[in-house]
Amino acid sequence: MQNQPTFILVHGAFANSFSFAPLQAELALLGHRSVAVDLPGHGFGATFPASYQAPQDLAALAGEPGGIKGVTLADNAARVIDVLERAKRNGPTVLVAHSRGGITTTAVANARPDLVDRIVYVSAWCPVDLEVGGYYAEPEMADVDAGALTAALVGNPAELGLLRFNFRTADPTALAALKQAFAADLTDDEFRTFLSTFQPDENLDAGTSADRAQAATWGRIPRTYVRLAADASVPPAVQDRMIREADALTPDNPFDVRTLEGSHLRWLVHPEPAAELLAGLAGV
Repeated sequence: MQNQPTFILVHGAFANSFSFAPLQAELALLGHRSVAVDLPGHGFGATFPASYQAPQDLAALAGEPGGIKGVTLADNAARVIDVLERAKRNGPTVLVAHSRGGITTTAVANARPDLVDRIVYVSAWCPVDLEVGGYYAEPEMADVDAGALTAALVGNPAELGLLRFNFRTADPTALAALKQAFAADLTDDEFRTFLSTFQPDENLDAGTSADRAQAATWGRIPRTYVRLAADASVPPAVQDRMIREADALTPDNPFDVRTLEGSHLRWLVHPEPAAELLAGLAGV
């Protein structure tokens, strides 16, 4: 097993290691080992305020503290680096990032390229020319429904020191906006089931210009970008822009580009195609 890679899976915003359970099952059935990381303040380290439980007290929820306050991108990177150091004892590593997890993955690769044999971004943020926030003002993000991103927002992020969403809302308008943004091709039951795995709080630190992809470190690692063709939250246009920018940064080490059909979350709910794709990269 020493030559078999370990897939290290890094979740996106408001998610956790639980999101990857179906994918890990499929990878295991194909003979591959994997580790799903919980970033600090996620998984069993998350805060679920009492006011988040039913019946909800939204006024209290808007002000209750959360343990993820103060967690930084550097904290996230340190968590993943620790996992990589341990996994590397057993052979190659493939670092797989989804969505906001791409920011952490890029920071990890900037800091410790020696620990990563391949990076796989799955519709994940790979900031190159801009910080992540800057891409939201660009034409490629023009069709993203900003209302969907705030439909379930609770409280003032500046006052809370974190982002808080009410994923247990019963507001049909908010639920419809969230489904359209992240899971338009899932059934209502699949969508609500996935929402139940989300946690209410996320940290605020999305990095600075210093955390963008660096050619001398990140840029020497073989990398794959898996486009999600029907993603409405990280649209294909912005996925393609990040691919182009990365390839311009390191033209001798361009992205290996693949495409999966479906929305931002479909590949996690119906993971067989993704597992087969990742298994095909096992030779790193």
